[in-house]
Amino acid sequence: QVQLVESGGGLVPAGGSLRLSCAVTGSVSSIDVMGWYRQAPGKQRELVAGITRGGNTNYADSVKGRFTISRDNAKNTVYLQMNSLKPEDTALYYCNAQRLLIPLKSYWGQGTQVTVSS
Repeated sequence: QVQLVESGGGLVPAGGSLRLSCAVTGSVSSIDVMGWYRQAPGKQRELVAGITRGGNTNYADSVKGRFTISRDNAKNTVYLQMNSLKPEDTALYYCNAQRLLIPLKSYWGQGTQVTVSS
């Protein structure tokens, strides 16, 4: 089992920055991919950024150049640095961990709210 705990959300003005953290405990070595997702009211959950065990990253087009995902393996923590925030970034942000080998597993944190005021 894997447990994920997010932190770092809050209320910021447009143009501001936040850094989200996701602390990972449990069977950390079984995790292949970590990611940040978000869900705004009335919208589907969407992938914001992902990072593989090897450090490869990918981003949603809407956040490229503004958000950076990183991981600290020593601390078993994944970060999402968010700069130049826009009101449309307002959402509940979730940390996700996936095991890509059988048995496939996907774990979710409880979410942290990010609100960007205009």
